[in-house]
Amino acid sequence: MKKLSIILAAFIAMLAIEANAQKFALIDMEYILKNIPAYEMANEQLKQVSQKWEKEVEQQAEKVDAMYKDYQANKIFYTEEQKLKKEEEILAEDKKTQELKRTYFGPEGELFKKREALMKPIQDDIYEAVKSISENRGYQMIMDRASAVSVIYATPKIDISNEVLSKLGYSK
Repeated sequence: MKKLSIILAAFIAMLAIEANAQKFALIDMEYILKNIPAYEMANEQLKQVSQKWEKEVEQQAEKVDAMYKDYQANKIFYTEEQKLKKEEEILAEDKKTQELKRTYFGPEGELFKKREALMKPIQDDIYEAVKSISENRGYQMIMDRASAVSVIYATPKIDISNEVLSKLGYSK
């Protein structure tokens, strides 16, 4: 009788633990993004616009360099007033170069804005798909395997990346 009550108590305790067990899942954001054509197209657009802007900044920097070389080659012929004027012109062009870099590539620059405009809708769709799956399957937490440094190993059974892709309309 005592054995039966111990076994019954252990069984009830296991059920209670199981009822309170939290469910976790993983996704691999890199894998998901790699399988979304819109993401690849957005990356290509960003690459092209970035290269265009880099070329523009490079041309401006070359202009400053040419002005400086010309100044160095001819400064013995300039009066002090002409030297000052040329130096100010070079500094003004260099300032334009730095401003152009900041405008395109700074923290709030055009590239940042373009990236956000292209990527945010894709990220929002992924978030909504993950949220929907989480709510339907009762997951308390879904972690990104690609960016979670602390995930050393996880069984593939809890990876729902393909399910997210299916929810987004990209069957795998």
